[in-house]
Amino acid sequence: MFIDLKNITPLERQHWLQHAIAPRPICFASTIDAAGNVNLSPFSFFNLFSIEPPIVIFSPSRRLRDNTTKHTLQNVIEVPQVVINICDYDMVQQLSLASCEFAKEVNEFVKAGFTMEAATMVKSPMVKEAKIKFECEVIEIKALGENGGAGNLVICKVLCMHVADEILNATGGMIDQQKIQHVARLGGDWYSVANNSSLFKVNKPTTQIAIGIDALPEAIRHSKVLTGNDLAMLAGVTSFPVKDASFLDARMEAVLNVESLNRQQLVHEYVKELLDENKITEAWQVLLGCEH
Repeated sequence: MFIDLKNITPLERQHWLQHAIAPRPICFASTIDAAGNVNLSPFSFFNLFSIEPPIVIFSPSRRLRDNTTKHTLQNVIEVPQVVINICDYDMVQQLSLASCEFAKEVNEFVKAGFTMEAATMVKSPMVKEAKIKFECEVIEIKALGENGGAGNLVICKVLCMHVADEILNATGGMIDQQKIQHVARLGGDWYSVANNSSLFKVNKPTTQIAIGIDALPEAIRHSKVLTGNDLAMLAGVTSFPVKDASFLDARMEAVLNVESLNRQQLVHEYVKELLDENKITEAWQVLLGCEH
């Protein structure tokens, strides 16, 4: 299906883009205006964009239905500071409640049942229940358009972080990804949660250069069993592996006794199982041991 974005309505464009570009992390922004009115609102147009300087950006878009702007945007124009509270599964329903378009003088902390906590470096309050919060200075606001649906990039410099001890790793030196259930936004009413049932690791390339899929033997590259992910794991090594004569594997030995017509498929099926368990070295030794 081909979709030409200029030929569909903004509402249809929103549907396609938000369903396709997902999951998106959620900025739960607390702001304050010049009169002292507090606002708390979630935004899924949000991410980290720089480490030095530490920059995060979120985008409160102009409303599609009437082209009005949100209180958050109005507040950061008046008082260029914000606390970005990271949403986790324990607070996702309250976060959704806070997204209601309450009147400007209404405090969403109260409506959603959150506790205001004084920040250390900015005027905006923090969400006490949030396990991670960033105190930020707004250094620039960049409007992307004037029509309904146009984003406004709020470019924020992170001044400091607050991290709950309960989500730190055993040494207390870093966040344990398995202890905070990050929540992200998809299209429509859909959300996702990063927990032990959905988390997985991918070996990241080192500073050394991998051999690449093009360097794999033809029989492996054109396997009817191994997927692109499987091939990439095999090709992630920095030098072509060498057969280890001491490597013993009972299943590999059994495969070697199978007639040649079926052997390659059985080998690749076994290699795929090993790769699914992240046993890349063993997978290579099986391939080498079976003379691929």
